Amino acid sequence: MTLTEKILARAAGKSSVSAGDNVWVNADVLMTHDVCGPGTIGVFKREFGKNAKVWDRQKVVIIPDHYIFTADSKSNRNVDILREFVQEQSLPYFYDVIDDPKGTWKFDATRGLLKKQYGSNYAGVCHTALPQKGHTRPGEVLFGTDSHTCMAGAFNEFATGIGNTDAGFVLGTGKLLIKVPETMRFRIEGCLQPGVMAKDVILHVIGEIGFDGATYRAMQFDGPGVQSLSMDDRMTIANMAIEAGGKNGIFEFDARTQEYVDARVRLNGTRSTYTPVERDKNEKFVFEMTVDLSKLEPTVACHPDPGQRKKAKELSGIKLDRAYIGSCTGGKTSDFVEFARILRGRRVTIDTFGVPATPEIVHDLQSTRWGESTLWQILLDAGVQMTENAGCSACLGGPVDTFGRMNTPMKCISATNRNFPGRMGHKESQVFLASPATVAASAIAGRIADPREYLQ
Repeated sequence: MTLTEKILARAAGKSSVSAGDNVWVNADVLMTHDVCGPGTIGVFKREFGKNAKVWDRQKVVIIPDHYIFTADSKSNRNVDILREFVQEQSLPYFYDVIDDPKGTWKFDATRGLLKKQYGSNYAGVCHTALPQKGHTRPGEVLFGTDSHTCMAGAFNEFATGIGNTDAGFVLGTGKLLIKVPETMRFRIEGCLQPGVMAKDVILHVIGEIGFDGATYRAMQFDGPGVQSLSMDDRMTIANMAIEAGGKNGIFEFDARTQEYVDARVRLNGTRSTYTPVERDKNEKFVFEMTVDLSKLEPTVACHPDPGQRKKAKELSGIKLDRAYIGSCTGGKTSDFVEFARILRGRRVTIDTFGVPATPEIVHDLQSTRWGESTLWQILLDAGVQMTENAGCSACLGGPVDTFGRMNTPMKCISATNRNFPGRMGHKESQVFLASPATVAASAIAGRIADPREYLQ
């Protein structure tokens, strides 16, 4: 069996499963957030009763993160709906925006969008927060009401996005009927060259197979080159499996995975036991492809979908209006380090927005020094508009007052993960997806640029 098949077989209580089988699997974690959480709660109460209890309090994680720092009253209300449900159910894993369990959330627009407006328990973008808070464990099944839930596959688990109806059913039963996906294998070899990042890896892969090339398939990443990829790198790659239509992305388990997971479950007091899945010799793949990291170059996904791949050096004629770094794929500490590596001592020439994924990353950037300045100050000196309000922000548009949102037709280069029309705001805008390094180089040039032009 493949890695995905092994996990689903275990979760279904079966000795083996094959691609195409329909099996009932037990969920280890269900995650929902402020956009889909209210709908999920509504389905749960409608189907199981107003006084029904969730199947397992310890396995539900609720993370408001999408439409948070906006004056839109309905968005603010959604967070309050989550808080009320958490109190009804006595759920321990709720990462609220405010500290008062009996309070209400209201964003104060008069304080602006740059300074922190959240409490001590707020966790930021759900996909980045889940591993940081110790909720991603090898060998487990994680369902989330968000398409990019597949990011947790970096930790050797089956993680996939589901809709509100399915999530409401999981809340009540802890189970879900899953069709076992076929598995596509991507063998990783070599090491990334300077100026090339994990984002370039996944954009290359999607460019090869198309934005629908992995529809309802598992994308398995293995091979000797995986050892050279950090957990942040693996998260970026697994996250965008959905951008090829994938059911899930999954990586092999290794010492680096163990080190990260063990540290996080210990730090946050979450369950520390887990059983990873190892590769079999008789795996059956529907597709196989080798990716030599050493041969990749800075890559860009052009408007209007992630499959429109070109090399950054081929697009130097495209002038830009905006640059953006943030989200689950582009807002991690390592992403900002590479962003700052290009920008240090230089200035951006177009509006450039920076949104860390979690409060922990804000702290990293504000406390880590590079020479005499912190990383945060280096970015401010370069002209980047940095917000302390970690979250999804303009990655998926949001209300018109969302930080970094494009409210008029623009061309934007972004370290986010999706670029369909209207994704970051105005439906006539064009979003070019790229690595943080390529976004930095392009912000300096005012056009799409190859970051290797700026490496010292």
